[in-house]
Amino acid sequence: MQLEVAVSNLEAAILAANAGAHRIELCDNLGEGGTTPSYATIKYAVQNIGIPVYPIIRPRGGDFLYTNAELEIINNDVAICKDLGCKGVVVGMLENNGNIDIVNLKKIITTAGNMQITFHRAFDRCNNAMLALQQLIDCGVQTILTSGQKANAVEGIYLLKKLVENAENKITIMPGAGVRANNLKELIQETKATFYHTSAGIQTQSKMEFLNANIDSKPPTYLHTNALEIKEMLKILQS
Repeated sequence: MQLEVAVSNLEAAILAANAGAHRIELCDNLGEGGTTPSYATIKYAVQNIGIPVYPIIRPRGGDFLYTNAELEIINNDVAICKDLGCKGVVVGMLENNGNIDIVNLKKIITTAGNMQITFHRAFDRCNNAMLALQQLIDCGVQTILTSGQKANAVEGIYLLKKLVENAENKITIMPGAGVRANNLKELIQETKATFYHTSAGIQTQSKMEFLNANIDSKPPTYLHTNALEIKEMLKILQS
């Protein structure tokens, strides 16, 4: 039973690792669902965090229908992550009809080489979940991050259960979106999944002592990682 934590900055990645997370999904702009972090951030995380780091490779927010230029950028970013020593990357691309873009996914997998591939929540925008599951198995993808094609994993629990059953241990189904300590037991019992994904997010107030009263009416906040939430979730997984 393992836990991946999505983080939007280096400090959060270190905190999550120290709290006992098994894997980091390294992102920028979690409010957008995650976009590609800077190369310097990826390099520092890989060299200084003692657990696997999987950067999300996503050039922008919004949908997962990419132009040829964006697909070239994704492929080049994957190559850079390989050079930086990442254990894996998180990718996903669709055709305009809701099918997985198999042609470009295979190109990415070839570029990734020995890196593991997680297909992210673009899966939740697919028009046929079971067909997509089989296609990703056939392509050699290792993990699918999914909320069961609902707004969050609890709402998608029925499909998550079916996906785990139909995966037959050929691919890891990783429930994510709204996964917290207060619903993790239910997800474990119902889905029988063994790998879970959380941001354990918490809004954190800036430590700035000086504030420009012409701009800031109150101290700014940013999304950070709640180490206590991670530890509580790990206790549940270990039990």
